[in-house]
Amino acid sequence: MYKIETHLHTNHVSKCGHLDAAAIVKGYYDAGYKALIVTDHYNRTTFDFLGIDPAGPGDKLGAFLDGYRRVREEAEKVGIRVFRGAELRFDECDNDYLLYGWLDDLLADPESVFRMGIAGFAPIARAAGALLIQAHPYRHSCTPAFSRYLDGVEVRNCNPRHDSRNDRAEEYAQEYGLIRLSGSDCHRTEDIALGGILTDYLPSDALSMTRLLRSRRYELL
Repeated sequence: MYKIETHLHTNHVSKCGHLDAAAIVKGYYDAGYKALIVTDHYNRTTFDFLGIDPAGPGDKLGAFLDGYRRVREEAEKVGIRVFRGAELRFDECDNDYLLYGWLDDLLADPESVFRMGIAGFAPIARAAGALLIQAHPYRHSCTPAFSRYLDGVEVRNCNPRHDSRNDRAEEYAQEYGLIRLSGSDCHRTEDIALGGILTDYLPSDALSMTRLLRSRRYELL
């Protein structure tokens, strides 16, 4: 069986992250994880932290992926597979959405993404084959999005510093038949390996990882 982390942040990109790539990989390697999905925050705060104008010129996506690349390079040394994800926040509210299996074009223009909101973004993401999971929908200042815009819900957000009301997220996912996901929401050392999924299949690339999540053939950690 393989343990996979679905929700983590690096200090290279996410302002709230406290861990660099080396610390992340060491912690998850010691905990027996075989794959990680790096979901750095993709929001206005992130680009301000990086000193990048979301509407300006330059390779904004490349800067956003710096944390993912660093973790992947470290993880290759110990045989852990790493996939890229993102935790999106639109201008319309404080909700956060985990995005998996996306292609470059989908996030290449952050200014456009921030402005379109979940109703505009969801059908574009779905048409592109990406998977959209609402993170901690019942945490303070968050509200569950309309189920028609979602592929799934993070029903176990294991971050120890927030009350994510996971029981309510579970009820919401069950009511609408949505994919159920668990993640550590890792920002600090004490968050490492608190959640994720357990599966008998280890995906080889981002596409097969997305297929695994869609299949729901895994256990929640």
